[in-house]
Amino acid sequence: MSARPTVDLVAGARPNFVKIAALCHALRAIPGLRTRIVYTGQHRDHDMCAGFARELGIPRPDVRLDPEPGNHGEGTLGIRERYGALIARGRPDATVVVGDVDSTAACALAAFERAIPVVHVEAGLRSFDRTMPEEINRLLTDAVSSLLLVSEPAGMENLAREGIPAERAYLVGNVMIDTLMRHLPDARRRSKPGRLGLSEGGYGYVTMHRPANVDDPEALERLLRCVAGLSLLLPMVFPVHPRTRRAMARSGLDGLVAGAPGLRRVPPLPYVDNLSLLASARVVLTDSGGIQEETSVLGVPCITMRDRTERPITMELGTSVLASSDPDAISNAFHLALSGQWREAEPIPGWDGGAGARSGDRIAAFVCG
Repeated sequence: MSARPTVDLVAGARPNFVKIAALCHALRAIPGLRTRIVYTGQHRDHDMCAGFARELGIPRPDVRLDPEPGNHGEGTLGIRERYGALIARGRPDATVVVGDVDSTAACALAAFERAIPVVHVEAGLRSFDRTMPEEINRLLTDAVSSLLLVSEPAGMENLAREGIPAERAYLVGNVMIDTLMRHLPDARRRSKPGRLGLSEGGYGYVTMHRPANVDDPEALERLLRCVAGLSLLLPMVFPVHPRTRRAMARSGLDGLVAGAPGLRRVPPLPYVDNLSLLASARVVLTDSGGIQEETSVLGVPCITMRDRTERPITMELGTSVLASSDPDAISNAFHLALSGQWREAEPIPGWDGGAGARSGDRIAAFVCG
């Protein structure tokens, strides 16, 4: 162990920065502990992610890894090799990974191979759908982690069922909600809806990026036609994920969106602008796990366009309902939201703005002994 223990915080995609922001604030307040932010470059948009970090009030990444362009496997392998080379030159005392993106599993495996303890934040989540790349990432990462920090009770149950020793897993709450609460006042002051000519509660918000929804041209067209039709009832803001943008162009579906007068297509948004729009939406349609969590805390109806979710608490206490990618189910849920009959959210234990501090304490105790 070094005189001043070092913890790597790994981020590979924009949502990771939202999670590590709470950890960074907490860990940097602990005397004698050094943090190093490692950006894997998974999305290869360094300027955007640097701006995201700046907006969240955390330092620019200390280290940037640059995998070569290539397919899913090559990119993941490149991240694993480059992080392995980094930690071979200077070993951290622990590698902290968050969520379930490719970078999470790649860096967790690289650290494990070199006997560096892995801490997984947001451990234990399971959709029980192994066709999802994210599910495989979750399983792999939890299997090699020495400390597992869990956001909701179902995660603890899943880990216990999989044989993870109880002394390695702790229910700490949701670090992403810390970031939401920290920036919500600024998001409301920013009033992004008004800058788009929209009124509070007078629009819907839609995101989609999961491979099952966007990589299959027929599935993507079905969803886009559904959303375009619903936008005739309520204006819809549609920040287009890079993966979805490429899929639309590849399938010749750009004109479908451009021809829908109620569907407002915008590029990916900064975190606070995105939060401003989420907080004032009448209803949200999404396949994002993080947005299921955010809408549950914000009290905004959330129609989840997936067959399963790894975040069951958002359905039990939050505002999320599963509608699959079925246009009829989505439309029925949409009309229910417009009628004002949506179930109200209840407080979710541990989603209180203090998860970062609780996680920081656990990480510090683990690293420093």
